[in-house]
Amino acid sequence: MKFAILGAGAVGGYFGARLAEAGEDVTFMARGAHLEAIRSTGLRIESENGDAHIHPAQASEDPAEVGPVDYVLFAVKLFQTEETAEFAKPLVGPNTTLVALQNGVECANVLSAVHGKEKVLNGTSYIAAVIAEPGLIRQTGTFASFAFGEQDGTMSDRGQRLKEAADKAGLNPTYSSNVESLVWMKFLLIATMSSITTSTRKPIGELRDDPDIRPVIVASLEESIAVGRAMGVDLPEDAMEQQLKRIADFPAAMVASMYHDLHANKPTELEWMSGAVRRFGKQCGIPTPTHDAFYAILKPYRDGA
Repeated sequence: MKFAILGAGAVGGYFGARLAEAGEDVTFMARGAHLEAIRSTGLRIESENGDAHIHPAQASEDPAEVGPVDYVLFAVKLFQTEETAEFAKPLVGPNTTLVALQNGVECANVLSAVHGKEKVLNGTSYIAAVIAEPGLIRQTGTFASFAFGEQDGTMSDRGQRLKEAADKAGLNPTYSSNVESLVWMKFLLIATMSSITTSTRKPIGELRDDPDIRPVIVASLEESIAVGRAMGVDLPEDAMEQQLKRIADFPAAMVASMYHDLHANKPTELEWMSGAVRRFGKQCGIPTPTHDAFYAILKPYRDGA
């Protein structure tokens, strides 16, 4: 099948490389030095799951040059969502499916507004990785998978075909009839992880068991869970326990991508992380003092240098 990776950064680039390695027809949409490196020397992956080198690799900055594909894996930064949804139009034909693989909970709605709800699978990704240098993606830890599903909860042929391709690529996908819950569960986690590791400038291993910091992590999760349930999301009863276990299982060196963006003086996803929790909280009448504090601390760095 033909894939376009829209946002061939750390997340999209990793998944695209594994799909290409498994024999799928993959084009990486990238820009600047990263694009030039992929074109000239290929895309390299360094991972405990096994290194990979896709060379030659198909890469472009012009969607019209690529044309319609079967699947667009949509993995750009959240502040680029609306602009990139429009940018993606030449990739979308009658049989194209866009797959939302971002951190927040609003991407599928934005893509649906531009391309139509029938074109979009909601989803989310699970991976810690960075672009170590142009053309090189370095993964932290071993977890690397994504979840997706139809927005109306049905099970479709296109979803099954995507699952089969991702299984073949070793990506351990979850194809779900309740993808909204999975997207929110990821959001609960990343909204806390992004804010706590970025505001402290420390990896999670130095924070999760500290007796003064752990209550902040718990309070942050409690607020997000309360907001999600107030918005009608079908979260599991043990949502808190699941999230605390995941945090306990993370590699000690793990930090959120927002941490990397702040250190690189790049714009951050703050508005769609703690900013979104507090925005949803105001809509539902749920207090979010922890996320309010995170937002205030990180707001001076929201737009980068």
